[in-house]
Amino acid sequence: MIVNLISDTVTKPSAAMLEAMFSAEVGDDVFRQDPTVNRLEAYTAELFGKEAALYCPSGTMTNQIAIKCHTQPLDQIICDQSSHVYQYETGGPAFHSGVSMKLLKGTHGKITASQVEEAIEADYDWLPVSRLVVIENTCNKGGGSIYRLPEVLPIRTLCQERGLALHLDGARLFNALVETQETTKAWGAAFDSISICLSKGLGAPVGSLLIGDVDFIKKARRVRKVMGGGMRQAGYIAAAGLYALQNNVERLSIDNQRARQAGAVLQQQSYVSAVRPVQSNIVIFDLAGKLSAADFLATMEEQGILAVAFGPQTVRLTFHLDISSEMMERVIEVLSNYETAG
Repeated sequence: MIVNLISDTVTKPSAAMLEAMFSAEVGDDVFRQDPTVNRLEAYTAELFGKEAALYCPSGTMTNQIAIKCHTQPLDQIICDQSSHVYQYETGGPAFHSGVSMKLLKGTHGKITASQVEEAIEADYDWLPVSRLVVIENTCNKGGGSIYRLPEVLPIRTLCQERGLALHLDGARLFNALVETQETTKAWGAAFDSISICLSKGLGAPVGSLLIGDVDFIKKARRVRKVMGGGMRQAGYIAAAGLYALQNNVERLSIDNQRARQAGAVLQQQSYVSAVRPVQSNIVIFDLAGKLSAADFLATMEEQGILAVAFGPQTVRLTFHLDISSEMMERVIEVLSNYETAG
């Protein structure tokens, strides 16, 4: 038995999701004639109380389109130093948009309104123009940490007062919402644009959505085209995303609970020096002594558990819908007996 905890992107479509894909009605989405894509976009926009949405191949694309639409060259993005848009999108803001990034040191990836206010540049010719704030919920490198609306709304107010746009990288937003019980419409109202991912915990094989008002999405559609993101009979994969949104949200609480269970076990192990607070489906922990992540992961793989290094002595486990109860028992067994196995 192999248990793959490398990411929640490793899931495969269920039989019911495959049936939805096989039976999808399709057309040419570049001409806006794919009825399934249109339904997915309309459903998602309504879910967040927004006017429109745009289906794209990836969350990197939706984030980069948002940055391009909100900024112009010589502008600046303000975000946490661990943000996905900075760490894992290949320098996209510079490549696509010609903008700089002001990096903040938040707490487990979360920034505050006071930090943002201090980061806004003065109006001098030799400084970039602070134009956009990006936050990530949940925060991947922060250990799956969760923003709650009372933490976000002061940032929203500040952005409105200072003329900055606010974008949410909500790749794992639903993992947060099943914990906080806050509504998608409340989150939609707090942001100028939102990106959500369908191919992580929700279990679709591909796809993300960018959500905003009509004029913003009209511009975003043009940017998607120039980035090569215009798809034809995309309804086959859009059907998987629609199924995921309608069927796989509430069960995310199971993944979150399993992560907390694994985190609690790791807290008790002498080979672990620290565990980040576990709030959603991600567990990040540091290894003690001279134990390297590479050696730890090699031993885990021998026991049938796959995970990923997040630093020389740091490891990430990510729980998802393809982990069965039997697999979870195996994970707990291996983590509890690692020193004997090693």
